[in-house]
Amino acid sequence: MLFQFKVQIKGITKPPVWRKVSIPDNFTFLDFHYIIQIAFGWENTHLFEFRDQEYQSNIRIGIPYDDFFDPDFAAQTKDASHIGLSAVFNEAGQKLLYVYDFGDSWVHEITLESVTDGKQKAAVCLSGKGACPPEDCGGVWGYEDIKHIFETAPGSKQANDCRKWLGLKKKDIWDAKFFNIDDVNTILKKIPVNK
Repeated sequence: MLFQFKVQIKGITKPPVWRKVSIPDNFTFLDFHYIIQIAFGWENTHLFEFRDQEYQSNIRIGIPYDDFFDPDFAAQTKDASHIGLSAVFNEAGQKLLYVYDFGDSWVHEITLESVTDGKQKAAVCLSGKGACPPEDCGGVWGYEDIKHIFETAPGSKQANDCRKWLGLKKKDIWDAKFFNIDDVNTILKKIPVNK
């Protein structure tokens, strides 16, 4: 069986940032984490968690820590490497959240669009839109600020400071619309999966 998911970062518009991926149903949530990281262009430098709600979650799947318990959550974190996607997902329309970087709090809404018969060994990115925000830019508000600076004052000191911080050349502009599906799929073919 194959799961087709749409994953979209909440709070980002003009353009929105989303990806559609097809994933074998025997993949784990840890595999799904890596797939999301690659599909969006994240650098995998922060903690993550799958949840059913932003707060007071009943489902928490990530990397458990024995010495950490947050009373704001209703459930303990289950190990993402031991939970298969099919343990949670089984019919189109189901939703879950993926939260990456608990400081910047990038909340991705996951929607299971379809479940189909089929076989594939690797995840495949089917489509997408929008550039991945830069790591550690301050969440949705920081990302929107970067886009605004490049749109309204591309020659300003602020824009030059952003270029330097982003590792861009002097005249480069951050392209919020950039997404290269071929690059994503080349990397996805190479990722090991936990089986």
